[in-house]
Amino acid sequence: AGAHRQVTAEQLRARGNALFQAGDHGAALAAYTEALSLSDAASERAVLHRNRAACYLKLEDYTKAEADATKAIEADGRDVKALFRRSQALQQLGRLDQAVSDLQRCLSLEPRNKAFQEALRALGSSMHEKMKTMSCTDSKVEQMFQILLDLDEKDADKKQKAAQNLIVLAREEAGAEKIFQSDGVRLLMQLLDTAKADLMLAALRTLVGLCSGHRSRTTAILAELGAPRLAAVLGVEHEQVSLAACNLLHVVFDSLKEGLQKDFRGKEDAVVLDSSRDLKLLIKHLLELLVLEGASAHGRDNALNLLIKVVPRKSPKETNNSLSLWVIDQGLKKILEVGSTVCGSVGSLPVTENSRMSTSVLLSKLYEDLKCDAERENFHHLCEDYVRSWFEGHELPGKLRAIQTVSCLLQGPSDAGNRVLELEGIMDSVLSLCASVCEAHQLVAVEALIHAADKAKRASFITANGVNLLKEIYKHSERDSIRIRALVGLCKLGSAGGTDFSMKQFAEGSTMKLAKQCRKWLCNEAIDAGTRRWAVEGLAYLTFDADVKEEFVEDKAAMQAMFHLAKSEDRSVLYAVASTLVNCTNSYDHEEPDPQMLELAKYAKQHIPEQHPKDKPEFVKRRVRKLLMAGVVSALACMVKSENPALTNSCRELISRVFLALVEEAEDRGGVVAQGGGKALIPLSLEGTEVGQTKAAQALAKITITSNPEMAFPGERIYEVVRPLVSLLHLQRTSLENFEGLMALTNLAGISERLRQKILKERAVPMIEGYMFEEHELIRLAATECMCNMAMSKEVQEMFLAEGSDRLKLMVLYSGEEDEKLRRAASGTLAMLTALHPPICKRIPQVTVHWLEILQALLLSPSVELQHRGAVVVMNMMAAAREVAEQLIASEMLEILSVLAKDKDKP
Repeated sequence: AGAHRQVTAEQLRARGNALFQAGDHGAALAAYTEALSLSDAASERAVLHRNRAACYLKLEDYTKAEADATKAIEADGRDVKALFRRSQALQQLGRLDQAVSDLQRCLSLEPRNKAFQEALRALGSSMHEKMKTMSCTDSKVEQMFQILLDLDEKDADKKQKAAQNLIVLAREEAGAEKIFQSDGVRLLMQLLDTAKADLMLAALRTLVGLCSGHRSRTTAILAELGAPRLAAVLGVEHEQVSLAACNLLHVVFDSLKEGLQKDFRGKEDAVVLDSSRDLKLLIKHLLELLVLEGASAHGRDNALNLLIKVVPRKSPKETNNSLSLWVIDQGLKKILEVGSTVCGSVGSLPVTENSRMSTSVLLSKLYEDLKCDAERENFHHLCEDYVRSWFEGHELPGKLRAIQTVSCLLQGPSDAGNRVLELEGIMDSVLSLCASVCEAHQLVAVEALIHAADKAKRASFITANGVNLLKEIYKHSERDSIRIRALVGLCKLGSAGGTDFSMKQFAEGSTMKLAKQCRKWLCNEAIDAGTRRWAVEGLAYLTFDADVKEEFVEDKAAMQAMFHLAKSEDRSVLYAVASTLVNCTNSYDHEEPDPQMLELAKYAKQHIPEQHPKDKPEFVKRRVRKLLMAGVVSALACMVKSENPALTNSCRELISRVFLALVEEAEDRGGVVAQGGGKALIPLSLEGTEVGQTKAAQALAKITITSNPEMAFPGERIYEVVRPLVSLLHLQRTSLENFEGLMALTNLAGISERLRQKILKERAVPMIEGYMFEEHELIRLAATECMCNMAMSKEVQEMFLAEGSDRLKLMVLYSGEEDEKLRRAASGTLAMLTALHPPICKRIPQVTVHWLEILQALLLSPSVELQHRGAVVVMNMMAAAREVAEQLIASEMLEILSVLAKDKDKP
């Protein structure tokens, strides 16, 4: 029966195709619809939806065409036919910006498709036309607002279209100005006040367009809307609305800050005050929102994220840190209120699982932004006062909040955390509360103890008092949530020896037992994610041990459970996941001990670090394979995508280290790219710690060297790879990094003129030239090959003729070197230069007296490749100028050419 049904769906689809070809679109639609009712296979259904979309387009029912195309795209995001059909439907529905994004997706999948290129061009001009017609009619804007503000208007489609048009209009300068001039801000305010989510979203997204990059408009809008109203929208329950308000505020901050920087160069003192006054007013409301009981939990998180982005200086080059000082002065206690919140306690602020981590990151950034001891001292005093205020005179709930604050500071600016830990009674409270009968209290205390164990300053004191306590809790507690945390504390204290195999503080074998327990908890879905996160924290420490690494990569369920957590909402797990992966792939820095010091240490009977036999390369290679098979790449790609404070620079560095280990073997690189690794590496290589950026750039280089770069980095992405690769050429990088950077750039330079222009723009050519003088022959060769491909650019050809430069001389001399590969690269460059830029032919005899014998040696070489290059150079020189030709003919060149011309074996 199943086979019979399958045939019917097939037959109906074939009938539909025939009817469609014959132009009977209605009947074709009916056939496809009937086939859909009989078909269960997802791929078959997707094709039928795609075909129905084509029918609806012909029948001009664009809403249904869009819906059907979307179903096909949901089944396969790379279905270009469905994407193209949806873009046509969206265009007809007036949702032009969405149509453009579908077409761009089509083009990224099939860059050479003429139909897509043409459609995109046409759509661009129709958007332009649309802008023109919009700007001739003020009435259009009023009409849209009328539709949106009309409470009796029941047509949802009409409202959605009006909102969409408004947002699109606001993205273009002319449209934004039109809305602004047509009393738009007051009307947008009315939309915000309706408290209906879809209307609020339309208003917020339109305001983003009005404020983007336009300071005077932003200032006027801020004056009209008022900071309190904007902050209030940020605190609403509706998550999307809160996020849209967060985006708007970010744009507002950027526009105001832009104003500040411009004004300092000019003389408009009055305006400077305005901009900074507006900034402070907005920030003041954000700080108040943090402690507002009625604000939603994610609104609070969004406010913290905004403060992280806009308050601290972007780079140490900016000298003015007054905004951070002002925030510490006005709002440090408010920020600590969020950090000290004990989840689920009576009357506590609503927070999410990410709130405390975000608070720690913000505190850390503010502390790092301080410039002198007096500023830091003030920060410490404020923290100490806050902790004391809770610790003294508030009974147990106050003590818990004080301890929670200590945890938050230890995870953020740990200097401040350590100072607070030393306050009288705090550590004793932590230790006594660890034994509490109430689970919530015990949780707070054990977590504080763990964070304290992280900071070596306290570790010896805790090792003395805490280890026994934690062992007691681990063995005897009834609650998994507490045992798991106690175990992490034990792991942290036990891993003080780091990767040194012989320095383990635990009895032999107990590390393995603890790791097994961690893996068990990690896989147990009955336990809440917040608690399972701690199992990963434990593994982050235990995987220093090679036996633990080996067992972990054998446990596919545990790996996948960890990847699943890494993709979840709770972002505080990122660092632990990344640490565990760095340990499993051995991508941490290896300290090679100095051999002489080793001898001395043995002589003096001192301790010598030992490497575990299972950390040898063949074990690491196997572990990498197992991680790849378990899906590590998509988890890492997901971690990088998160726009979240938990993705700190040190966390990015760990992820970059793992990626570099994953692409070590050439045969694994294709798989890494296919699962989104190439895309994820670009942001990692452009932002973060210097080590992290370099590791990511090196991974990009490895991918570029062995795969087709246009496939690995489709569309515009290939141009983003250039800057990271050029960064590998800097002198402070290692020779291997220089070498891989050169090889990768050679590949890119051979692809297109636009890529060569991008390489030139990144000022790579002087560095490439520098490496042509390198002692190391492989680097010298790579630089020469890179220059050979760069020489296809006009600007580079001109450089070879520059007065006082030895570039051409070096190429001619390298064409006569012993190393055959170097000769090949140099003579190839000469062949290209003499063909593309004839004036170079006249210059060759002037750069060195050896030019003739070098060319003759090429022609007489046993290598056909070298002979061919030599012949091309001589031919170009003969054609270029009479005096050069005469010099060539006067030598033995004519005889050599005559012999070669008769050689039947070398056509």
